[in-house]
Amino acid sequence: MTQSIVVQVGQCGNQIGCRFWDLALREHASTNKSGTFDEPLSSFFRNVDARYSEPLDIPVGRGRDKICNLKARAVLVDMEEGVVSEILKGPLGDVFDHRQLITDVSGCGNNWAVGHMMYGSMYREQISEAIRRTAEMCDCLQCFFTLHSMGGGTGSGVGTFILNLLEEEYPEVYRFTTAVYPSAEDDVITSPYNSVLAMHQLTEHADCVLPIENQSLVDIFNMVNQAASKTSKISSTSKVKGGSTVTSDTGGIKGQEKPFDKMNNIVANLLLNLTSSSRFEGALNVDLNEITMNLVPFPKLHYLVSSLSPLYHLADVSLPLRKLDQMFSDAFTKEYQLISADPRHSLYLACALMVRGNVAVSDIRRNIDRLKPSLQFIHWNQEGWKTGLCSVPPVGQPYSLLALANNSCIRHTFTNLRDRFHKLYKRKAHLHHYTNVDGMEAAQFSQALESLTGLVKEYEQLEGTMGRVHEGAPRLQVAS
Repeated sequence: MTQSIVVQVGQCGNQIGCRFWDLALREHASTNKSGTFDEPLSSFFRNVDARYSEPLDIPVGRGRDKICNLKARAVLVDMEEGVVSEILKGPLGDVFDHRQLITDVSGCGNNWAVGHMMYGSMYREQISEAIRRTAEMCDCLQCFFTLHSMGGGTGSGVGTFILNLLEEEYPEVYRFTTAVYPSAEDDVITSPYNSVLAMHQLTEHADCVLPIENQSLVDIFNMVNQAASKTSKISSTSKVKGGSTVTSDTGGIKGQEKPFDKMNNIVANLLLNLTSSSRFEGALNVDLNEITMNLVPFPKLHYLVSSLSPLYHLADVSLPLRKLDQMFSDAFTKEYQLISADPRHSLYLACALMVRGNVAVSDIRRNIDRLKPSLQFIHWNQEGWKTGLCSVPPVGQPYSLLALANNSCIRHTFTNLRDRFHKLYKRKAHLHHYTNVDGMEAAQFSQALESLTGLVKEYEQLEGTMGRVHEGAPRLQVAS
């Protein structure tokens, strides 16, 4: 069994991380009735004997050892201490090893340069040591997940600094990034600068990026609420392991609902579905390395469009049953995408279907055959489907589907971001806040813009080759 480490950075990253660990505990509690520390749990958690001043790890190999004290394989970083302090005071506080927390008090002032150049360098040794300590607790470290926003200073700046650090110190370990992109109405005026500067780092140093748009989360949240209002209200509370009470209409622990919990649950469910095959058994298990192997044909085109079906921001309630075929159809409509784009009208380089629950392999193949004629795949990868089937469904659902697509529709998100960047950059607005930071040069704005423009052009050129042979195009490995 492999292990993964979650590095959550900034306010957004830590709020998403909090929801992820909450839902992960619920999911494992629903499958682990014996209360023993098993291999699925070990993928994201350590079992610790806390009776010692230096807590001892209790390995899975010791047999039927009961869960003593679970600790998340996580590193929490924020240059403002508010969110991390709230997490520690909340019901999940004991899940985190306090040696893995790195905070400051002043914040990055919504400035990528302050986060990347100043705080990144200032806290480099502490961050490196926290990650090293966490990595040494893993028997077979497969992946780092970094969670951060693109619009703020800490998420974009420190988040990408950590990404570079991971590449430097752990070059053989996969780096997955879940990056939340700001909407056009974002109240941080410099968010286009931060996002474009951060994107240059993601393009160069990540293995795989899962972009999430704030506006898409808002739209999904509204759509789910409208659907829920048409059904009878489900019972208000349910019990989870340990006796904590969960409110079913928020998915959070009672009395702990935060403004963005419901939307963050959507992102948390994305990560749970993505890693389900790494944690549980199934007919078609998909390792995280297979995602990059099968879905990333060119190194820099590693931005994957994700969609979830059924869509729910709840933790563990039963929703009206969605027909299986409808679930597959939904995953390819624009309303279910976590970015504001319609993949059906653009070019697919490859696609993965990560299915969970009581679904047969024949059902997956039948739906691929049904959907394929309406989707445009690039000519050198007409059979570019990767399929995974995990037998354990998400909590409260009989089955679910995560679709990951390397699709040229992502260029519209990048083009809109570039346009917002231009509006500021052509007036040189607020540039001095960045160039006054030691190590930051004005040329880095041009380099970041050139990197983003080049990325958009690559997708445009691929769309232009539809029907023509792309010289030197690689062949992806396709699931049998």
